[in-house]
Amino acid sequence: MNDNYEQIIPYMKLKLIGTFLFLFVFTSSVFGQRVIEADDLWKMERIGAPQVSSQGAIAFTVTNYDISTNGSNTTIWLMRDNSDTPRMFTSGGSDGNPVFSPDGNYLAFTSRRGGGPAQLYVMPVYGGEAKQITNIPVAVTAPKWFPDGQRLAFSSTVHPDYNGDWDEQSRIMQQQRDSRMTAKVTENRIYRHWDRWLTHGMYPRLFSTTLDGEVVDLMPNSQQFFAMMGAPGYDISPDGTEIAISANATPPPYEYLNYDIYLLSTDGSGDMVNITEHNPANDTSPSYSPDGRFIMYGKQRSTHFYADNVRLVVYDRHTGEREVLTEEIDMSFSNWNWSEDGNTIFFSAQDRGMTSVFSFDMDSREVSEVFRGGSNGGLALYHNDKILFTHTTFERPAEIFSINRSGGTPVKLTEFNDERISELNYGRSESITYKGANDVDVQMFMVYPPDFDENKEYPLVMMIHGGPHGIFGDQFHYRWNAHLFAAPGYVVALPNFHGSTSFGQEFAESIHGNHADLPFRDIMKAADYLSERPYVDGSRMAAAGGSYGGYMVSWIAGHTDRFSALVNHAGVYNIMGQFASDVTQHRVQAYSGAPWDGLDSMLRFNPAMFAENFETPMLVFHGELDYRVPVLQGLEVYGVYKGKGLDARLVYFPDENHWILSAQNSIYWYEELHNWLERYLKD
Repeated sequence: MNDNYEQIIPYMKLKLIGTFLFLFVFTSSVFGQRVIEADDLWKMERIGAPQVSSQGAIAFTVTNYDISTNGSNTTIWLMRDNSDTPRMFTSGGSDGNPVFSPDGNYLAFTSRRGGGPAQLYVMPVYGGEAKQITNIPVAVTAPKWFPDGQRLAFSSTVHPDYNGDWDEQSRIMQQQRDSRMTAKVTENRIYRHWDRWLTHGMYPRLFSTTLDGEVVDLMPNSQQFFAMMGAPGYDISPDGTEIAISANATPPPYEYLNYDIYLLSTDGSGDMVNITEHNPANDTSPSYSPDGRFIMYGKQRSTHFYADNVRLVVYDRHTGEREVLTEEIDMSFSNWNWSEDGNTIFFSAQDRGMTSVFSFDMDSREVSEVFRGGSNGGLALYHNDKILFTHTTFERPAEIFSINRSGGTPVKLTEFNDERISELNYGRSESITYKGANDVDVQMFMVYPPDFDENKEYPLVMMIHGGPHGIFGDQFHYRWNAHLFAAPGYVVALPNFHGSTSFGQEFAESIHGNHADLPFRDIMKAADYLSERPYVDGSRMAAAGGSYGGYMVSWIAGHTDRFSALVNHAGVYNIMGQFASDVTQHRVQAYSGAPWDGLDSMLRFNPAMFAENFETPMLVFHGELDYRVPVLQGLEVYGVYKGKGLDARLVYFPDENHWILSAQNSIYWYEELHNWLERYLKD
């Protein structure tokens, strides 16, 4: 990859101001005495994004896991200012979504401390008991204060027949639970998502509540989806009369989802106006300017390319005019925040294998890099001169940092995992560039085993990321931790092949319609490049991938015998089967065909068509609740392997989805992984 940023973002005026880059290279002596183990991942405390009050207090969540019970405990922590020592603010063990009142005196949050679905609570910041605000039969999420501090908005999912009578809502829900009829019936194209079915007929709505618990339905009769995963994207206007929310605009049978920005009256009338109806692709994450005149939101242009760049748009509430601010900037924006005067936007974006912090000047239209290094998110503006954010690297899980808005050296504000990290003996990590397909520069992270000696020879493990439009970033990953892969004594490579994001739209879109060719060539050229290193034993290599990475593992199995072992987690094997996936609207364009049109074209890139060439032993992981890559994909490739009499092993999880999310299953996953690699890579 070329380090000349102007070549990667050709139309962008980029000004580097006080950039501080955390080095990738760590010596094992810094980190202590022992090699990382799988249970260490579950002993780490997981830190949430910071929230800032008008008085300078900081709130965030901390989640701990109990391996013995597979349980978790989430509490809210508080700092009175950015130099304070964090202290535990709540102890309910199931608390989240902290948000300060406008005057900074109260903290609202959601909690399941009552034993039922999460409800809304409010607690004085400077001492006092938590007051339960809502008592409704459905879970409360994504609370926000109205500017006057007298009401809060929140999201809940209800049955379409809900009309203000919570007792009737409870009766309907109980009737569904008690029914002995188990059929799930639909005529919709999207009828399940990730690991849940959508056939129960429930839809999210926004509500408001007074501090006395008087709940008002702000979207009566609405049957629109918000974000299918994560919190809904919405913001309340500074005068409190309007909410801008991103919601799906397409009716059943949901041939595809198109998120538009709606302006919703807060008086309970349900009046909504769609201000992005002209754009057939997604519009998301609206945010009002401090003076209330403008709404900033993210816009995509493509309806069939989910990794299409997110551009920043400003909508003028007075005139109805809109302007795309970043059309010529080859970057996908996220997590944007207005400065107090509305003249600057601070945001994060993937950039060359990392997720960095930037600013955008509204007058000059100039983007400046504030901080580069690792992966950074959860931005929150602090007073008039600082940004708070979470920062993580390969070596360290997320902690909260602070940096001047003009750049400089970040200051670490929390140290929840410092003692645990100090016990671990890591190898070093680094970023390198090599020539991939068509002689294009490809960036790749390398993670070396503990006490690495370049005069010795090591087996190589090639990790292949999912997506395919994602990245291996410089971050501490809890499910695919590169240091844990390297711990038994392997050199680990993490190439960001063609199709990866953070290297410009053209690079990401280059594999659309052909997921196989360029990434495969990039991976094999990485293997060639590394086999020439004196410390890599080219005769002992393995490839491991999940989701799209599993697709590529199956493609590798049918196109080369250079690897000694393969690991396929939740991988696509037969792309015909992906028309049973939860989201199918992009499949025809992504695969250059469909079973009803262009079948021959589609099958050219189908790993299942090359099963006759399979030889390399394969470990297959899959979860029953995986609706993104349905479980039959894993069972089919395993069945083909066993039918051919080849070495294969199936690890099936009846209660996991696309990811392995419980502590004991995750630890067992790594045990199976390490045993498999040892079987084929060790002398």
